[in-house]
Amino acid sequence: MNQMSDVSVEQLRRAVQIKEEIEALESQLGRLLGGNGASRGRPVGRPAAGRRRMSAAGRARIAAALRARWARARSGTGSSTRKRRTMSPAARAKIAAAQRARWAKVRARK
Repeated sequence: MNQMSDVSVEQLRRAVQIKEEIEALESQLGRLLGGNGASRGRPVGRPAAGRRRMSAAGRARIAAALRARWARARSGTGSSTRKRRTMSPAARAKIAAAQRARWAKVRARK
């Protein structure tokens, strides 16, 4: 059920009165802090919302790290390229024998 349908007229009047008191106090606070009280900007002490800015030095560090990473990748050395692991001939023979045995069972069932 909607909460507004459960509110009496007297409660609505009280809510309006409290809201007006809050607005008056905000206006006084704005005048105290040097504002004109009419502006409804962001609350004092909270950072402005929006995009984060990165310093030029931070951007330069990231760009240098990316250039170094791509240089390593192109040269074929570094952590991004690993030698491919190979299987010993004995291990390959063992797997092949097991696979032949599996297929023999499949053919025997038919």
